[in-house]
Amino acid sequence: MRKFFLAAVILSLAISGIQCSVYETITNLSRLQFKLGNVNGFEINGISISGKSKLSDFSALDLLSLSSAFAKGSLPSSFILNVEAKNPNDGTGGYKKTDATLQNFKWRLFLDDKETISGDLNQPVTVPGTGDVTTIPLRINIDLMKFFKDRGYDSILNLALALGGNQGSSSKISLYATPTVSSVFGNITYPGELKLVDYEFSK
Repeated sequence: MRKFFLAAVILSLAISGIQCSVYETITNLSRLQFKLGNVNGFEINGISISGKSKLSDFSALDLLSLSSAFAKGSLPSSFILNVEAKNPNDGTGGYKKTDATLQNFKWRLFLDDKETISGDLNQPVTVPGTGDVTTIPLRINIDLMKFFKDRGYDSILNLALALGGNQGSSSKISLYATPTVSSVFGNITYPGELKLVDYEFSK
């Protein structure tokens, strides 16, 4: 993806005659990396699943509430999906120190390989040129029944536990994102989506 991004920049430079220093800035911006971090504060039908790892961890009252919501065809859920961003432009390795500000970060969310909802940043986020990780919290609100109605009650709850329970992780989550980064001559939008997973930074 980064090669396509640079190719688009080179074409733009060839057409407009932009100076080399600006090209270097865009090259730096294209080096931003992203990956999925952890999931926090998962609630389903208003019930926290933090610390829970199996259905028997729910109280009888919680299970009654969840089964009633399931019977009505709705299991509203919310959680924070943390995206980790890294800007390696710290002034070493021949690259100029460059902070990067994400103006937009349009995303599509996949849960257990199924496409669900989409969204964007609520406000711009600056990723300093230090090589350190900046966490971008995305608030996710989704009705699991809307996308997993073909699954049974136990299956949906187990998916929620796998995402945000005691042993939960973002391994069952993929995020396809299109960053827009500010620059000295306007906002630059990546020419395609990046696939973000939990085990490695985007390349």
